[in-house]
Amino acid sequence: MKTILTGIRANSVLTLGNYLGALIPMVRLANHYSADNHINIFIPDLHSIISDIDGSLQDNIIRTLKYWLAAGLVVNENIHIYRQSYVPAHSELCWILNCTATMGETSRMIQYKEKSKGQDTCNVGIFDYPILMAADILLYGAEFVPIGEDQFQHIELTRDIAMRFNRKYGEVFTIPAKTADQIKFMGLSNGIRIRDLLSPEKKMSKSTPAENSKIMLDDDPTRAAKKIMSATTDSIGRIRYDMFTQPGISNLLQIEALVTDTPLENVVQKWTGETSYGELKRTVAESVSKMLADLQSNLAQISDEEVLRILQAGESYANEVANRKLHEAQKAVGLR
Repeated sequence: MKTILTGIRANSVLTLGNYLGALIPMVRLANHYSADNHINIFIPDLHSIISDIDGSLQDNIIRTLKYWLAAGLVVNENIHIYRQSYVPAHSELCWILNCTATMGETSRMIQYKEKSKGQDTCNVGIFDYPILMAADILLYGAEFVPIGEDQFQHIELTRDIAMRFNRKYGEVFTIPAKTADQIKFMGLSNGIRIRDLLSPEKKMSKSTPAENSKIMLDDDPTRAAKKIMSATTDSIGRIRYDMFTQPGISNLLQIEALVTDTPLENVVQKWTGETSYGELKRTVAESVSKMLADLQSNLAQISDEEVLRILQAGESYANEVANRKLHEAQKAVGLR
């Protein structure tokens, strides 16, 4: 059985971008592939402490996992959900991979450049977390790692580190699929990137201070609809899907397609050439409002106890698999 792996940080309430761009695609993939593949869904809590946490990390972890279940994830014997820090092999393998990776390739990571830009100093975790991410993947021999567009570079780094390690020490690690194959596996022509409602040239982010720039999954549905109505568009006056010249309008079309589970080309065909930006906004606002109301209703029915039972089972499995691979890597470099 092959392994498919993904995870979402639990620093705060998730945004609509997290939900549509990462969580929903992975829920569908997990439900589809779990009959004959291992599906590893982990909460990267070690990654979470790199940056500030909004509220209690433990509360955020439970709430994030509830979102997976509320979004329709059907847990079975092949779906393994676990917390990263509850599997110590992640940290231990990260150190071994640190001794294989180079400063040059890690410093070229776009995420590091963006997060450290304009700062006199930043914590080492921001620089090193792509190596921990490589450990997250390589411990389980994951071939496919459904992720957001902004993480594609880290998959390529993981591949480079694993191939370098294997050349030096023998065939220890499974090499993850190339980015193009990852995208193909996810059924996307490109990565999903939900844009900031006020500055659509940027992705929607939990850390953006402007509240109207993002929709949070705990937003009141009526409030979320108002945010859509205030979204930045343009002065062209005609609807067309083009993320370069009309990113605001294109973002709304993309959101409508994803929220209503309609092929993007069908939504684009329906709206192309129309001139009423207000009508498009009202349609998207209604769709988002209904989706949030349904999700929040499902969420309220899931108990903390149910989530903890799922975590304990997943962590037992993850430790068994990860420890075997860690021991193999330790033997390869001479530590065992």
